[in-house]
Amino acid sequence: MNTSVVSRVISSSDSLAPLALRVPAGIIFMAHGAQKLFGWFGGYGLEGTGQWMASIGLEPGYLMALAAGSAEFFGGLALLIGLLVRPVAVVLAFTMLMAIFSVHAANGLFMSNNGYEFALSLLAIATSLAISGGGRASLDAVMARKVS
Repeated sequence: MNTSVVSRVISSSDSLAPLALRVPAGIIFMAHGAQKLFGWFGGYGLEGTGQWMASIGLEPGYLMALAAGSAEFFGGLALLIGLLVRPVAVVLAFTMLMAIFSVHAANGLFMSNNGYEFALSLLAIATSLAISGGGRASLDAVMARKVS
C-alpha cells in the first residue's frame, strides 16, 4: 500500500488536546454500542434495537442495529486507544448525523425532549477528531513515527 496514503490517514496534531476528546467520547460511544449489540447498560440488544429501527423506517432493522452498534462500540474502542482516529471519527460523525435526522431532530434541541443536543455534541467531537487526528498520545502517532 502507498505509504503516503497511510501517513495521511494516521497523521495527527502533535498536541495532547485530542486525548481529552478521545477518552470520554470513546467511553460514551462504546457504552451506546454495547446497548445496541449486547443489551448491556439497559439496552435492548440487536433484536430489540433492530425492531425499533425498523419501526422508525430504518430497514432492515437488524442490519441497521448491527451497523450502528458496531460503529459505536468498535469505533469507541478505536478512539479510546487512538487507532485509525480520522477514518473512525468520520464513521462516527456520519452515525451521529443519522441519529440526529432520523430520531432526534423533530424533538428540538434539548435532551429533556429527546432532542438532538447530545448527538450534536458527539458529532462536534467526532468532526474535531477527524480534523486533528488522535494527537500525540495515540497509537496513530506511534505508527506514524514508524512509517516516516
